[in-house]
Amino acid sequence: MVTVRPPGAISIDEMLAAARARLVRLTPRQAFREVSGGGVLIDIRPAAQRAEQGEIPGSTVVERNHLEWRLDPGSDARLPWVTGYDHRIIVFCVDGYTSSLAAAALQDLGLHQATDMIGGFRAWTAEGLPSAAGGAGTVTLAPGAVSAARLRGSAPLP
Repeated sequence: MVTVRPPGAISIDEMLAAARARLVRLTPRQAFREVSGGGVLIDIRPAAQRAEQGEIPGSTVVERNHLEWRLDPGSDARLPWVTGYDHRIIVFCVDGYTSSLAAAALQDLGLHQATDMIGGFRAWTAEGLPSAAGGAGTVTLAPGAVSAARLRGSAPLP
């Protein structure tokens, strides 16, 4: 087992700090206000987390493993509304760690207004902002995203 970090490698803490240094991160209340001005909330949590914790009504679910393909304006797999590089995309996860890395990756694609939400879904609900039970049908599922309802027993598996 290799226990010494290879030359040039960085730790996850360093990677996270570098990602966050590039972002103007939003509090949940700021994110809520930006959605009314055209911002798009992107939920990158897997279905199991959404089923257990709930969802933000009006958000778009793009699971992390599909994110760059669905939001790159030059990708054949992009979402239909992704037509340029000026979208205000606000990524969130459970606690706001993975979303920072994801938002930085979107900036690497040229989506210069991409950012994430401080504290993630937990902070959103702690602020008393609108949420719904997982699988309630209040979100838009991107192709490839699994409905949380499947894991809650509300919909049959194929």
